[in-house]
Amino acid sequence: MTPTLKDIAAKVDAGQRLSLEEGMALFRTSDLWELCRLANRVRERLHGRRAYYNVNRHVNYTNICALSCKFCSFYRKKDDDGAYEFDVQAIADEAAAAEAAGATEIHIVGGLHPWQPFSYYTDMLRAIRERAPKLHIKAFTAVEIVHLARIAKRPNDIAGVLRDLKEAGLGSLPGGGAEVFDDRVHDEAFKGKIRSDKWLQVHCEAHKLGMNTNATILYGHIESLEDRLHHMDLLRSAQDEAIAAGPASGRFQTIIPLPFIPDESELEHLPGPSGVENLRMLAVCRLMLDNFAHVKTFWIMQTLEMAELMLQAGADDIDGTVVWYDITKVGGSDTHQETDVKRLVRAIRDAGYEPVERDTLYRPVLREGAQWRVAEAVGV
Repeated sequence: MTPTLKDIAAKVDAGQRLSLEEGMALFRTSDLWELCRLANRVRERLHGRRAYYNVNRHVNYTNICALSCKFCSFYRKKDDDGAYEFDVQAIADEAAAAEAAGATEIHIVGGLHPWQPFSYYTDMLRAIRERAPKLHIKAFTAVEIVHLARIAKRPNDIAGVLRDLKEAGLGSLPGGGAEVFDDRVHDEAFKGKIRSDKWLQVHCEAHKLGMNTNATILYGHIESLEDRLHHMDLLRSAQDEAIAAGPASGRFQTIIPLPFIPDESELEHLPGPSGVENLRMLAVCRLMLDNFAHVKTFWIMQTLEMAELMLQAGADDIDGTVVWYDITKVGGSDTHQETDVKRLVRAIRDAGYEPVERDTLYRPVLREGAQWRVAEAVGV
């Protein structure tokens, strides 16, 4: 271990927060395996030998989007080939099928549809709650929430819009849409999308309403290492505020580092991050975000094989069964991207950990076939 890593390790072991300068040293160290081992020490201090997975179902209700982000190959305009939008009944049918199959969560995100009214989204939540009352609904990125406030003609009432959605059935927010918190990167790669202050406002308002949320960072495109660290610093400051607000407040549950996948986007000339960079990024996230309980490796974007390695580099969550995911397709896969519990459990065990099924709120699940119940909570 290098002298710099030894000094950082001493602070980590003492539970002290790392500076941005120390974060940069982690990004630049040539000792990748010691970095991963250090991140794994934190992961095991928090979670022991447990590694989490869940039985979930993703639904992308439309790919029609008012934005045209350069990094995105998902969006379509209304008359483009491949454009789609699902009605409320179709989404409720998906939810009912997911619940019947034993899912604990439905994860719903989509494009910023220019013409659907606000009632479409509240009707969607109510229909899911009626057809699948046991499912936790995790839905709508911060970008979508701001869009919904606009179409509801309440752009300055984010809290009220979130309250209406919560009353209709919304349980928590996913972490998408954060990308990288930097104005330069924002203006070049996803101009027109909300900036960091608005994204953080949405999540802070959700926390005030008692809802937990996730956070992401999209890396490996045109951002710098300094941009990545700035993003992490803003997240941990927002988490400090949520924790200080007390136990009634929601908070960020997990950070999900997402590698940029350039295929068929306007930035497809970029190579995207390597496997080594993916491991490094996840380990740095675990070490810098000391007030986040969980770090998730999203196997859809990392591959299940890489996710196994990441469980030894700081991650404690491998995500879930998914079934349908249209936003990113790795290695020529289509929208039906699914794995089963047997493969998730095997991946976790192969990595040397104890698989624990969780619900959305990280409560352990006891299961018999499609029937399940929440066990005593472990962690946040």
